[in-house]
Amino acid sequence: MNRWLVNRVAPSPNFNMRKAPISMVVLHYTGMRSADEALERLCDPAAEVSAHYMIDEEGIVTAIVPEDKRAWHAGQSYWRGITDVNSASIGIELVNPGHEFGYRPFPEPQMDALLPLLADMMDRHDIPRANVVGHSDVAPARKQDPGEYFDWNRLGELGLALEVPAAKMNLFYDNPGAFYLALERFGYDITDGRAAVRAFQRRWRPEYIDGEIDGEIGGILFELLLERDTGRAR
Repeated sequence: MNRWLVNRVAPSPNFNMRKAPISMVVLHYTGMRSADEALERLCDPAAEVSAHYMIDEEGIVTAIVPEDKRAWHAGQSYWRGITDVNSASIGIELVNPGHEFGYRPFPEPQMDALLPLLADMMDRHDIPRANVVGHSDVAPARKQDPGEYFDWNRLGELGLALEVPAAKMNLFYDNPGAFYLALERFGYDITDGRAAVRAFQRRWRPEYIDGEIDGEIGGILFELLLERDTGRAR
């Protein structure tokens, strides 16, 4: 951790030892009514949840669990063959009431604090852009965060996540199973196919989320796989 990026430390007892090297960042929203309520829960031994960092809406960065420890933020999750996402990832909680308590866009001070923190950890741990993901990406059947208001385009333009590709054509797969297999090949858990489609839409086409396979998301997935196969999507 670079201390100049952190405003305060609030140690949580909720961690254990990693079983894998750091190769991912998972972005969350807190989904609670206030920053104080969220921080209290992240530090409560009875809650058995935590994260490495929390960023409030004013841009205050709180370090909660040391990066070399395994925080408990992702739960049962999966990404690109990784089944112990907590061991392989750094978890960042963004204070936001979430869909249950009045979901709203993430303010500029919060994003301005996230960007250098994310850039620093990606550089120190050599984390690929493709492994900067949302909680909904790694747990599509359970989670929606950080949600459709999160500005993934901004991260992509700065090289801090994959850029959202434009669908150069509408691409219709032969059947839903073919799309699910392509989605799995990109990295998603497709155990619940409709949930996986919603998670994909929330991340790559957030303006319309219905869980239905259509030509536009087919075209987006094709572009993402093409970039990956040609080595442009690290």
